[in-house]
Parts: sequence; structure tokens; C-alpha cells
Amino acid sequence: MSDFLLLDKPISWTSHDLVDALRRKLQIKRIGHAGTLDPMATGLMIMLIDKGTSRSQEFMGMDKTYRGSFRLGVTTDSWDLDSKIIEEKSIGDVSKTQIETIFSSMMGEILLNPPIFSAIRQGGQRAYTLARSNQPVVLEPRKMRIDEFQLEAFDFPEIYFKVSCSKGTYIRSLAHTVGEKLGCGATLSSLVRTRIGDLHLRNARQLQEF
Repeated sequence: MSDFLLLDKPISWTSHDLVDALRRKLQIKRIGHAGTLDPMATGLMIMLIDKGTSRSQEFMGMDKTYRGSFRLGVTTDSWDLDSKIIEEKSIGDVSKTQIETIFSSMMGEILLNPPIFSAIRQGGQRAYTLARSNQPVVLEPRKMRIDEFQLEAFDFPEIYFKVSCSKGTYIRSLAHTVGEKLGCGATLSSLVRTRIGDLHLRNARQLQEF
């Protein structure tokens, strides 16, 4: 067996759920992963087997590609649809050209605020732990690199995109920033990770295959 496997994560599963399921199916205790996906997201996960767990940083440092959708006119506290809506606004007269111009303006190295519902540590605690207990969370903007940001389709209030980016890029941050630039708010409504480095979702296996 290789020291890693490519799996297609189902929606609503956590990355930890996937590790537990694979341990049971393969009867191997030493299993990890190289980079999480939020429960609402699906797509490519690199599962590390036995000695392959030492390769975590190697895989996590690779660039990634995602496809997904933003829902315009909606703002949530986690910047995706897995939490409560805190504001709704009229979308107004948003055009394809306007969206494409905003996408183009976000190419290259940019500073973006990470979501407060993230695993970043603040004062020794995970930001999402503080946010869930209604404690204040203040996170500094982080440098992220966007290599490709394309509008693939729109069916308002949904706009569909493709993005290729560096490690540490929060797609939820892109959604929130696009919403701010449009003035109507936006939140991430779906997400599929299709590539990590030279590894592609089309080569991933379904968990039920084991």
C-alpha cells in the first residue's frame, strides 16, 4: 500500500470522521490527513497512511484549486451557510462585468481577514472555540496568494467560481470580501476541492470502495 491515499470527502463529514472511518476499514491505527476541509465542503483529501504521516507538511504546502459558489445578499457569522444569517440585503443590479472586475482585482498576493470560525489560535485557544462561546475574536489579516479567480456561471443569488491559490487561503474570506466589494454581502454556499499540487480529484476514491 502507498503511504497516502486520495479520497473524495462526502458533504457533512468532518476530516476527523474520514480518518476514523478509514482506520476501521483498513485496520490501521496510524492514519492522518494533509489539510482539512470544512464539513460543508467536499472533494480531494490526502489521507496519510502509517509512515506517510510524516509527509503532512509536504502536502499541506502545495497550491490548491477549488470550485464552488457564493450566495449574494447573505452574510453569516462563519462566512458560509453552516451558521446563522446575521444580515440580508438586496442584491441590486449586479452585472457579470462587475463580478469579473472584482475577481481580477483580487489576483496575486493580497491581505484578507481570516474567518473568526477558523482553527487559528488566539491566546492559546482556537478562534472557533472562542467564537462559539461568544467571546471576542480579533484576527490579523493574512497574506494569501490567488493565482486564478474565474467566474464560471451565475444564477442569482448564486455565483459560481473557480479559484487556484496558495496554502492558507480561506475561500470563505474570498466570499466575504466579494460581498463587501459588491455592497450586498456574500457567503460561501458550496465548495469542492479539485486539486492539491499535481494530485487531482478525478483520481480520488470513494470511501465505500474499501
